[in-house]
Amino acid sequence: MSTPESGPLNNPIADHPGPAAGVLDTRFFGHPRGLSTLFFTEMWERFSYYGMRAILILFMTAAVTTGGLGFPTEKAGIVYGTYVAMVYLTALPGGWLADRFLGQRKAVFWGGVVIMFGHISLAIPSMLSFYVGLALVVIGTGLLKPNVSAMVGELYTPEDRRRDAGFSIFYVGINLGAGLAPLICGYLAQSPAFRARLEGWGIAPENAWHWGFGAAAVGMALGLIQYRWGWKHLGNAGMYPAAAESAEAAAKQKRQLVVGVGAVVGILAITAVLGLTGTVRMTPEGIGIATGYLLLATVVIFFGWLFTSGNWTRDERKRLVVIFVLFAAAAVFWSVFEQAGSTLNLFAERSSNNSVFGYAFPASWWQAVNSAFLILFSAVFAWLWVRLGSRDPSSPAKFSLGLFFVSISFVVMIGAANAAAGGNRVSPLWLLAVYFLQTIGELCLSPVGLSAMTRLAPSRIVGLMMGVWFLATSIGNYLGGRVASMYERFTLPTLFGAVAAYAMLFAVILALLIRPIKRMLSRQS
Repeated sequence: MSTPESGPLNNPIADHPGPAAGVLDTRFFGHPRGLSTLFFTEMWERFSYYGMRAILILFMTAAVTTGGLGFPTEKAGIVYGTYVAMVYLTALPGGWLADRFLGQRKAVFWGGVVIMFGHISLAIPSMLSFYVGLALVVIGTGLLKPNVSAMVGELYTPEDRRRDAGFSIFYVGINLGAGLAPLICGYLAQSPAFRARLEGWGIAPENAWHWGFGAAAVGMALGLIQYRWGWKHLGNAGMYPAAAESAEAAAKQKRQLVVGVGAVVGILAITAVLGLTGTVRMTPEGIGIATGYLLLATVVIFFGWLFTSGNWTRDERKRLVVIFVLFAAAAVFWSVFEQAGSTLNLFAERSSNNSVFGYAFPASWWQAVNSAFLILFSAVFAWLWVRLGSRDPSSPAKFSLGLFFVSISFVVMIGAANAAAGGNRVSPLWLLAVYFLQTIGELCLSPVGLSAMTRLAPSRIVGLMMGVWFLATSIGNYLGGRVASMYERFTLPTLFGAVAAYAMLFAVILALLIRPIKRMLSRQS
């Protein structure tokens, strides 16, 4: 792979320059050809992630005799919430490393390699390999996830009206992978038919869970192969890190890297010593609480630094304010939406009649429904945003709509919980309605949010701003996991009702901020 100092003889871009300067690239359904490379890379990465996520909390709460870890729901919810929070929290340093040192192109590749080894570790049946696997997926996703999305933004100019539609198409790739993964990984992990087949092969059927995790590793490997094959179609997108403004700035960045790596190593070493000596109880519950404080501190410190920096122009500061508002709204949205892998997954396993036309299916298959709806409706929304033209709602308006729909989805869950009282298994139509409403909310917020971050962020920190977007996802995932840890402490109608009210409150607040935000941006100098 080339470096910033590469010349035309060893720079792969020189051999594949892409469309001529000034020529609009429309080779992939009216969009740049490079979008197809990123589309399929993200599809396979999401296959690996959502395949594992679909079975994770079910694996932790399953009895040891069936191959699970036998965790109580409270502990499993904390482990789940901590893991999914850290997956997205590492997007902040991942974006920074790409911006300053690696370039987004290399960060995506090496992130995928680490993710693949993480899933391989999860496929090994032991408690140590379980936690090592989670840690590797966390690190790899932090490198890959923000940077592949940032490269999508680099395929378009800021004025290109295809940008929102391009992100919606990119979102289809995400959901192809996310939709196929629960069906394949869930079948391998939970299907009685596959367990019987394993037994016939002389393999302990309890190991079926780890076959599901192994399938996720295969998916990531396919993604890496496709990414390198399609490298030539990306032009210069993500090839090089941002150039330092001066030699002093470059030296400062290298010092920050050394200090950062040293701090991480030091924290890990101190944590290991404290845990081994018994000074601090390194329990999942303790780590979960520490993660919550870490997320809070990260938000305060990061935005404090961002707004006190003296390098922004007046217009850039206005855009950073909007980014903060959208960040807060996204965190609330994901805290509700991401309960699909935790609270709703537990409800599907314990309280839903998981059968269609007499055919029973694993509870993990419900994780594919949202993706199926997204694939069906993404093109409609992509067309709608372009069709509306100048009447296209602003990003804050779309965010408010997203919050409204996820709130209503949990109003539906109140009805489902009441119907399931006393141990009844409810009709699958309840969860089908919930996932439909959440899909509409997601299409209003998520692809639009990715596009807004790349449009609003100052060009020299676009990778870092994508990290901020995923920091919001991290906080939302953490809160969603904490709600799952309370699954057996409150009645389900009470729990779901509190979630619905919380989301609706923020939907109303953001709706009231739409006009002030539009006025502020329209007065840019």
